[in-house]
Formats: sequence, C-alpha cells, structure tokens
Amino acid sequence: MNKIATKNAPAAIGPYSQGIVINGLLFSSGQIPLDPATGEVKGGNITEQTEQVMKNLGAILSEAGSSYEKTVKTLCFLADMNDFAAFNEVYSKYFTEKPARSCVAVKDLPKGVLCEVELIASVE
Repeated sequence: MNKIATKNAPAAIGPYSQGIVINGLLFSSGQIPLDPATGEVKGGNITEQTEQVMKNLGAILSEAGSSYEKTVKTLCFLADMNDFAAFNEVYSKYFTEKPARSCVAVKDLPKGVLCEVELIASVE
C-alpha cells in the first residue's frame, strides 16, 4: 500500500489518508470543499463548493499519478438533493469520461459543507 499525501489538497481532519494506492488503483478519501492552504471551507454555494472539491480530488489524482479520465467510480454525497443539477453541471466538466457513480443525499456532512466526493481511479 502506498499512502498519498499532497499539500495541494486539504490535510486529513481525522485518522485517515488522503488516498491509498494498491494493486494499480487509487482509493481517495472523501473530499470536502476545504482550501488546502487555510483548512477553511471555500465557497458559499453548491457550485463554488463543488469546484473546490474537484480541485482537491485533482491534486490527489495527480499526486497518485492518475487523472480524472482514469477515474472508474465516484461516490458523491449531497446535503440537499435539490443541488443535484448544479452539482452535476460542475462535476461533468471534470469527469468527462463518465465513470460509474453513486450520488446520495445525507443528513449532515463535515463542517456543514454542501457536498463531498470520493473516487476510485486507475494508476496504471
């Protein structure tokens, strides 16, 4: 197992790694819209927060030697399913290869954010 750690994505706020690479796959931890430099929530609406989440995932993908295009599965969490269309608008700019995906609404997310995304990607 290879633990992924990059200063270009937020540091873990708990006992976990930003990502793990094993057997040619990257498994990322869920990313919320934290600014890597400050650790503070970035963005006041779903569009801005989704953009930050995508940037954080991009940094982890890059550190692992992968990319959005090599992503095979995402799991998306929304605080409000009414944000689904706006979330998808941003999401689709990054995940152009249309990986498999689950998207669910949850009661609460860390730090009161509006979205969280984790992924599995090929690093081969």
